[in-house]
Amino acid sequence: MDKPINILDKDYLQWVKELCKRYRQSQVKAAVKVNHVVLQFYWELGKDICNKEAENKYGSKFYAALSRDLRNEMPDAEGLSERNLRYTKKFYQLYSQKIRILQQFAANSGSEILQQPAAKFNTEFSQQVANQLKRDIFSIPWGHHMLLIDKFLTEPQKALFYVQQVIENGWSRNVLHNYIDSSLYERQGKALSNFTRTLPDVGSDLAQEITRDPYNFAFTGITKPYNERILKDALLNNITKFLTELGTGFAYVGKEYRLQIGEKENFIDLLFYNLNLSCYIVLEVKIGSFTFADVGQLGGYVVACNHLLRKEGRDNPTIGLLICKEKDRIQAQYALESSSQPIAISEYDLEKFYPEKLEGTMPTIEEWEAKLGGNIEHE
Repeated sequence: MDKPINILDKDYLQWVKELCKRYRQSQVKAAVKVNHVVLQFYWELGKDICNKEAENKYGSKFYAALSRDLRNEMPDAEGLSERNLRYTKKFYQLYSQKIRILQQFAANSGSEILQQPAAKFNTEFSQQVANQLKRDIFSIPWGHHMLLIDKFLTEPQKALFYVQQVIENGWSRNVLHNYIDSSLYERQGKALSNFTRTLPDVGSDLAQEITRDPYNFAFTGITKPYNERILKDALLNNITKFLTELGTGFAYVGKEYRLQIGEKENFIDLLFYNLNLSCYIVLEVKIGSFTFADVGQLGGYVVACNHLLRKEGRDNPTIGLLICKEKDRIQAQYALESSSQPIAISEYDLEKFYPEKLEGTMPTIEEWEAKLGGNIEHE
């Protein structure tokens, strides 16, 4: 007689959960593989159209004729419309120059002095970069590429920047569109900082990359006169959009976070933890112009967090981020040079458009808890 399964059995329930997880992962992998194959076909088709100079050779109605003939031969195939075929040529044109430069560099390095290790390394490295670039290009959806083609047909560097952002953050097409509109490429990593002097080489590059200047706070909806409390409340009332604007890996710890320093209580405006950098981020928001005193206060909070919150072996040194309404760049640079603590200074903007729908940019609760082990005091 068959033994009935106890539906409350924890091992059984966990197994079912794992099976579902595996199935979903296999679906995702299958979708990615199909997308890769389709994009590879589009790439080769675009390459053929360019190399054959098909438009000149076959006339102005070439795309319409090719679309018709392909669909007649393959009636079940999708993505062969005249419009799509035009995009395949632009798809190849957008990215091929960058890949071709890397491949030519690899070929030249390999042919000059084949016996020298440096030449071999350059050859292999350049070819690896070119191959990885193609893998990245083929890993995001075609609809994303159509948008990038429309926006950056003659600017492959910008297009590749957004390709990487989509891969790292899992952005939908709508989110990608809105980040393009908010000029993320021009803002990313642009804050003034002293990271190169106060952090290790690798850490300084990563820390700089998470900064933006200016930060886009239009999502707060503030249109009337306001003070710092109104701004901070508006930021936290839109915490999802706030975290997304701060960037990948930010997790909110607390507002007016209390630190007992000696016999006095001190309160940090906003405290975050960045999972990618494995460090606390002390964030101060100022609605006025930057002053020298702002860096002194922020530097003190950074030191205090290192003493009171940072765990050796888990956390890297704390970073300070000051976001003000406006700054004099020379004054800000002098202030940064005077500080021994890692600090960045940016401005904020309340007027630019911001995405309505956000996804794939913040750490999950599970990632947050796994990283910090539940040892962080919440507000």
